[in-house]
Parts: sequence; structure tokens; C-alpha cells
Amino acid sequence: MSTEAAPRPSAPAAPAARVLAQARFEAMGLLRHGEQLLVSVVLPVLALLGLSVLTSPELAVGPWAGRDRLDVLTPGVLALTVLSTAFTGQAILLGFERRWGVLRLLGTTPLGRGGLLLAKVLSVLGVLVLQLGVVAAVGLMLGWDPRADGLAPALLAVVLGVAAFVTLAACLGGTLRAEAVLALANLVWVLLAGLGGVVLPAAALPGQAVVAWLPSAALGDALRSALVLGEWDLRAMLVLAGWAVLGGLLARRVLRWSD
Repeated sequence: MSTEAAPRPSAPAAPAARVLAQARFEAMGLLRHGEQLLVSVVLPVLALLGLSVLTSPELAVGPWAGRDRLDVLTPGVLALTVLSTAFTGQAILLGFERRWGVLRLLGTTPLGRGGLLLAKVLSVLGVLVLQLGVVAAVGLMLGWDPRADGLAPALLAVVLGVAAFVTLAACLGGTLRAEAVLALANLVWVLLAGLGGVVLPAAALPGQAVVAWLPSAALGDALRSALVLGEWDLRAMLVLAGWAVLGGLLARRVLRWSD
């Protein structure tokens, strides 16, 4: 009779290793989705090209009055890219991951809701390095002249914006059925792109006092302040941080692993 001890089950990976492994998986999935690249790169580039040759609507308003139109436009299109990838793309992806049973399998792992949200934030940040680079390159070819001293506040704004939009995407994609998420996420993208203070500054929109509190307007204003004026828009940063905390707390409560 054998006296060999039965093999012990391997211990789960450390939390950081679990999150990083999931982030790599998520990032590769984002890069393989052609429709995601269409929404997050092609449409913002088309918006940049189209609006750069127009004289209306007025963009150089409020703190950016008198500034070059392209300098004000390009940070807004960068914010639109973040919105597309971190919110619209993630909400739709989550909705279909629930339908396909992917989230049900993840729910049996030690990753947890918090780990899943953090992995999605990291994966979006990684993919955005490429996407924002493409949009910025197009802006530079058109004559965009960003402030070098605004890169640090712009980076922080992008990180906070991604955290806010990914957690809000989890609230939407983690609760509704996939078809409803697909329709609603695209509708929200259209509304925020046009009236949410992303491409057009909140100061140029009706109801600017309300619009300025939206995460879309906060991200747009933070990037414009950074890349046009070289300033830290602390109010906009705090709005983004508030949305990130609120969205994270809500997502941890309402995100469902399966339909």
C-alpha cells in the first residue's frame, strides 16, 4: 500500500498577481475587438478632423477664451477617447461577459469584485496609451501645441477619469441585460459626447452649472486646463475622484456575476 502523501492544492496567487493577470487578459481582449477600436479611436479622430476645419461651435470660451481652436479641441477629443474606452466599451463588454458566463467563472475565483474592477482600470489604462497616442499624433500633425508643463496634471486626470468611467460602466454592464446595455451605453456616449462637456467645454453649453458636475465635463475641463493652460484643475479632479469613489462603492454592491 502506498504511503505517499496526497498532493496539496496550490495556494491562490497573491492579490496583486491575480489583478495583473486579469488586467493582461482584459487588455488583450480589448485590442482584439474591432468595433471597440472603431468607437475609441476612429470616431474621436474623425471628430478631431471634422471640428478642426469648422469655425462653429465656439470652443475658446471661459478660461480658454482667446486660445487657438485646435488647442482647445484636441484635449476634448482625448477625453472623448477615454470615455469611449473606459465607459462605453467596458459597459458593453461586461454585459456580454455576463451573458457568455465569463463573469460566472470569475466569480468562483479569489479575484472578487474589487479585483475585477481594478484589473479593468489597469487594462483600460494600458490600452489608452496606444489610443491616446494615435489621437495626439493626429492633433500634432494638424498643428496642436500642447503645454509641456501640463503633462503631469493631464496624466492624473486620465487616471481619475478611467477610474470614474470604469466603475460607472460596471454599474451599467453588471446589472442590465446585454441588449439593454448595448443600447443604453451607446446612447449615453452620444449624449455625453454632444452635451456632456467632453468635446465642447461646459462653459459653451446650456445648463453649464449642472453639466460641470458630470464626470465627462470634469475630465474635459481637467485636460483642457492642463494642456492649454498648464494648470491643475483641482475642482475637476475632485469631481472625477468623487465619481470614482461613488461608482466603485455602487458597483461592488450591484455588479452581478451572472444574469
